[in-house]
Amino acid sequence: MGHIKKLLVANRAEIALRIMRTAKEIGIETVAVYSEADRNAPHVHYADQAFCLGPAASAQSYLLGDKIIALCLEHQIDAIHPGYGFLSENADFARKVAQAGITFVGPSAESMELMGDKLSAKQTVKQYDVPLVPGLDEAITDIELAKKVANEIGFPVLIKASAGGGGKGMRIVEEASEFESQMARAVSEAEKSFGNGAVFVEKFVGSPRHVEIQVLADHHGNVVYLFERECSIQRRHQKVIEEAPSSVLSEALRKQMGEAAVNVCKACGYQNAGTVEFLLDEKHDFYFLEINTRLQVEHPVTEMITGLDLVREQIRVAEGHPLSFRQEDLRIHGHAIEVRVYAEDPANNFLPNVGKLAVYRRPQGPGIRVDDGYEEGMDIPIYYDPMIAKLIVHAQDRECALARMIRAIDDFEIVGVETTLGFCRFVMGHEAFVSGNFDTHFVNQYFQPASLQPELAAEERLIAGTLTDKVLQESSPQPSVTSSNGRPSSNWKRNRIN
Repeated sequence: MGHIKKLLVANRAEIALRIMRTAKEIGIETVAVYSEADRNAPHVHYADQAFCLGPAASAQSYLLGDKIIALCLEHQIDAIHPGYGFLSENADFARKVAQAGITFVGPSAESMELMGDKLSAKQTVKQYDVPLVPGLDEAITDIELAKKVANEIGFPVLIKASAGGGGKGMRIVEEASEFESQMARAVSEAEKSFGNGAVFVEKFVGSPRHVEIQVLADHHGNVVYLFERECSIQRRHQKVIEEAPSSVLSEALRKQMGEAAVNVCKACGYQNAGTVEFLLDEKHDFYFLEINTRLQVEHPVTEMITGLDLVREQIRVAEGHPLSFRQEDLRIHGHAIEVRVYAEDPANNFLPNVGKLAVYRRPQGPGIRVDDGYEEGMDIPIYYDPMIAKLIVHAQDRECALARMIRAIDDFEIVGVETTLGFCRFVMGHEAFVSGNFDTHFVNQYFQPASLQPELAAEERLIAGTLTDKVLQESSPQPSVTSSNGRPSSNWKRNRIN
């Protein structure tokens, strides 16, 4: 530990840039690594130094932990920030970094190992009275015992892989007769996805909200919670819209969940930034899910409502400084919303839709932040997560933040690939989201691809229905495209290339 002079960011695109900007502000030299596919990426040009790791595939570039450590030793680089994804939750990598005498900007390898496995995490936090979803908190080996527990807690139940995430190795079982077959499927999928077939069983929470608590812990025993993020709008078990604070938490519940998150950190001796994830049911009872031992994609909404730079705090903790504030110093200021702009086609089950950014123009104005890693004319590579950008807004309250986000989405011009912007605008205007009465099933309950098709205004529909195509072509002006609310459609719709 000690003052960091030179920081290598073991990542790419928007998160690499975001980390480097803070490092530069505090006088730290920055080092980028890149694959051959990212040779001309903005994060490579922005850094003080940059090194090619290898071909495009992650396994031959961004996942080469030993090569990254060797680069640090060769070029007197004294710290590594892993960002999120890639090596960020790899305990072996974190251990090797520490053994090489390099500062790892994140938690210890021991904390990662303890909390990276859902079962060991549950066992660890039990002693601190952190609420857990009712069920069997150990790997299932005895199927009869598992069935007995399932019957006791009541169907439906969830069979869940102990390792990994993203919805893999997860099965909902509606009744006892399906239990054995669904368990076999869950074990098989877990083995294929994670090389670990361990599964456990817990009560299925029917209408859950996904609420997570941002935590910060230093090496001096100080732990604080930086309030919550609401992350219930998801597709394929992955978040696409996040906001802070949640529209449904009372002050008392916020404090209760925050203190539970602090206890999770204390249970595993956690240090640095982390996120404790909870399920919140329709009765507003909450249950511990897991802790993400890294910076989250959605950390900007927490930064907006607290005024803190989480990367700066991560670096300070890694250097050995105590936290410069206490829990009672923290306040929520206004409301923030983030939408993830993915190169995906919401009308085609959110499948990736990579290609060239023929036009790429960011929205601007008060309270708008865009974290991205691409420029106009660049290709979105097929080798990595297809996120183009994160669009974040901040305003005095939730109503103003929603209006600001709609305006920002309408001002965001992207031509060349389909994106999730249209879907995100649909969510911003949907009654369930506006009212705050939604859960993780929002997409299945409310979203239809047809929702993204612009409708003609009433008078234009009348003209279209009463005149022939020939008359329209020869004597009528082309109707302007409008959205379902009658306003001119947004740039994300006008500029689509189908």
